[in-house]
Amino acid sequence: MIGSDWAIRKLIVGVMGGGEATPPEDCKVAYRLGKLIASEDWVLLNGGRPAGIMEASARGAKENGGLTVGILPDDSSCFACKYIDIPIVTGMGDGRNYINVLSSDVVVALPGKAGTISEIALALKNRKKVILLNFDVGKLFDFYMEEGLLYTAGTPEEAIRIIKNTLTL
Repeated sequence: MIGSDWAIRKLIVGVMGGGEATPPEDCKVAYRLGKLIASEDWVLLNGGRPAGIMEASARGAKENGGLTVGILPDDSSCFACKYIDIPIVTGMGDGRNYINVLSSDVVVALPGKAGTISEIALALKNRKKVILLNFDVGKLFDFYMEEGLLYTAGTPEEAIRIIKNTLTL
């Protein structure tokens, strides 16, 4: 549950999704989501690499005045996307996925593979709200939908509405 800290600090929206061979349509959606996150004056957090959903969402936020944080799997910030304001170097490889979700107040997951699925699972296990944006994971996480932790959205605008309606800001 989110407390009343929001008057003091900004909401951190984790944007997770594919980094490799991401279809252009998914990157357009990620860019639009990043833009909308910036327009709400929220912080965008992602995996920080210059690829796929990570780069597109960070670019959308950065080009629209937003603040971006990248949780890097590497041991150097030189691997960060140019649209990341604050690179967090972990040297943890895929272990950084835990940092991604625990540092996010809410997670929006776009299409991806095993890494994105692991971030969704870790977020739900830690009782974080997750919004699947154009990402069909089948019935894998239906239990969490019934618990009010998992939502689906068809557009970035709908994802933003869900965030506003489900979190105490």
